Amino acid sequence: MNSKCKKIVITFGTFDVFHLGHLRILSRARSMGDCLWVGVSSDALNMAKKGRAPIYSEEERLEILAGLKCVDGVFLEESLELKADYIKRYEANILVMGDDWKGKFDHYSDLCEVVYLSRTPSISTTEVIERIQTC
Repeated sequence: MNSKCKKIVITFGTFDVFHLGHLRILSRARSMGDCLWVGVSSDALNMAKKGRAPIYSEEERLEILAGLKCVDGVFLEESLELKADYIKRYEANILVMGDDWKGKFDHYSDLCEVVYLSRTPSISTTEVIERIQTC
């Protein structure tokens, strides 16, 4: 790890059809530490979780996130069961997730602090996709 990263924050998501809600939660997560690592759900994981392929490929989503000034590093999340391994690998002190996941990651509190941040109201990838489809 980089020596500037004394307090490391990690988060996970699909980040498909990147929108303001994504940017806000990532910026808030980054403000909680010195470095922010973002796990991006692989295309296969997204299919398993949501039953559909993402609009943007995993390579495109990784590149979009890596280009944000609030993000210090990105990696591909290939399995939900590997979250503990990712937390350890990136030496995370804080796991940040949206509050729609509240309580679902508390079992990682023996590895790091678990924080749930409120989502931006009235913004979701599903809503954006539905808006586009009705245009």
